[in-house]
Amino acid sequence: MSSKHQSTGPRAKDHQPSARESSPPLEANAEAIHFLNNLQQEELQMLLFSETLAMVSDTGEPEGELTIEVQRGKYKDEFGVMSHCLLVHAFSQGFVDKMLCGISLLGYLSWDLHIIEQHTQEFIKLHILPMERKMSLVRQDDQLVMTRSVKEGEEVKTEVTFFPWSSTVGFVSEAANLLLLRVMAWRQLVPSDARFLALDTEGKLCYSTYQALGIQTIQVGHQEVDVFIVEQTVHSDKGIPGSCQFYLLSDGHLAKRIQVGSPGCCMITKMPVLRDKDEIEPAPVFEKKPLVWEEDMELYSRFLGRKEELRVSHNSYLRQHPEAQALISDFLLFLLLRRPADVVTFAAEYFGPFAKRNPPTPALRSSSRPSPFRSLDPERPTD
Repeated sequence: MSSKHQSTGPRAKDHQPSARESSPPLEANAEAIHFLNNLQQEELQMLLFSETLAMVSDTGEPEGELTIEVQRGKYKDEFGVMSHCLLVHAFSQGFVDKMLCGISLLGYLSWDLHIIEQHTQEFIKLHILPMERKMSLVRQDDQLVMTRSVKEGEEVKTEVTFFPWSSTVGFVSEAANLLLLRVMAWRQLVPSDARFLALDTEGKLCYSTYQALGIQTIQVGHQEVDVFIVEQTVHSDKGIPGSCQFYLLSDGHLAKRIQVGSPGCCMITKMPVLRDKDEIEPAPVFEKKPLVWEEDMELYSRFLGRKEELRVSHNSYLRQHPEAQALISDFLLFLLLRRPADVVTFAAEYFGPFAKRNPPTPALRSSSRPSPFRSLDPERPTD
């Protein structure tokens, strides 16, 4: 999977080709491609549901919440063409070492789990230097465009990478990975020796593998259940591989997730209702969650910018048209002096004389309270 890079950072004066650049492009093997090509839409339809897990520390203290939702969706491309797709949304927020952190994921997938568009955002509110990372993947014509930005304090670094679409065969995005794990749990099968393509935490292309660790019985509430354990390993070129273990129920629900080497885990606190293979999935219903836009730095920044833009525009207009402010002030003064019961009719009669198409009439001349939406003048006889 070859790529081209564009970066906003400083460029090196003399660029020497690295060993990675001279090495052959990464490719998924036949086992991985075969597994992806044999996914069935009827099977995926059984795996559309939402689930919530609690984030707990190694001492059992609650630290946050992880929510994963997969549902049918629609995607509109740049030409306005609508198509049916899979919509994956995941969000986690909690505390690590008493610091607030969170990750959000929104992905659009085709029914064969090819990526259409995906956006991820991660933040850590460090006391000294808050950090935020964003990454977007968008398919554009015959290429996959990745835009990655890292913000530390006030400094922002952005990098854009282009992958030829022909080289993305066997690529599994983060959104696709959540569905792929459900498929493995549903089948109780992990593809043997399959080597997929993925992105590491730095946005670099690497291999991703899955391994079945067998069946284990765990306690969920007051109930003991069997779970199918799958370990995913992302083999980054730099540093040690990162592994995550997923404890999956028979219908694909995630019962527990452990990041190998990290304290704490995510686990369900209530046993879900398991579905049989012949069950028809009803239309999903998701509870609306309030958008606390004030806590979203990007939305709040847009709000302040738009607010200031409107303030300057309004002040500029009033300076150019001082008669507008005088007219409104006179009307409000007259309104408060008369205090009419019907404010709308009062306003219509007050501003009626200013209409160019009607002859001027004295304000409040009518004592019968005519409708403000009809002419105040009597109909003239036709010749």
